[in-house]
Amino acid sequence: MILKGKVWKFKDDVDTDQIIPARYLVTTDPKELAKHVMEDADPTFPQKVKEGDILVAGKNFGCGSSREHAPLAIKGAGISAVIAESFARIFFRNAINLGLLIIESPEIAKEAEEGDILEIDMDNGVVRNLTKNKEYKIRPLPENLKKILETGGLMEYAKDKLATN
Repeated sequence: MILKGKVWKFKDDVDTDQIIPARYLVTTDPKELAKHVMEDADPTFPQKVKEGDILVAGKNFGCGSSREHAPLAIKGAGISAVIAESFARIFFRNAINLGLLIIESPEIAKEAEEGDILEIDMDNGVVRNLTKNKEYKIRPLPENLKKILETGGLMEYAKDKLATN
């Protein structure tokens, strides 16, 4: 799996209310949620983000509530991955369960700049910053999490497993 996209940079401690404000939690439709993704952190973000783009953030991304709307909104906006220095544990698991790739990398989080183009090669455990001509090794995901992501999330994975048994 190789993904390529433009970096959008955010700070430390981006909570789930900044990812998708509570006033929009009247739906679970990813496309509707995407219209408001990250707007409390950057009001123009929903209009700027493009399919395949990559969020890069500091420490504790996704802290706050355990709502699944946050990774759902990110995925609905077409964002291919989130790279952060660290993630709130419940956000980490919700993202995987919904099929959103997340990568912990303090080095990338500190060095990538908004507008850089990153290429993520999960099979070889490498992220390349094509703008800066720099390569980063990342820890590969465990096979079970990789399979969940490849099938589009936990529900699709479970359906797939049931169909093959």
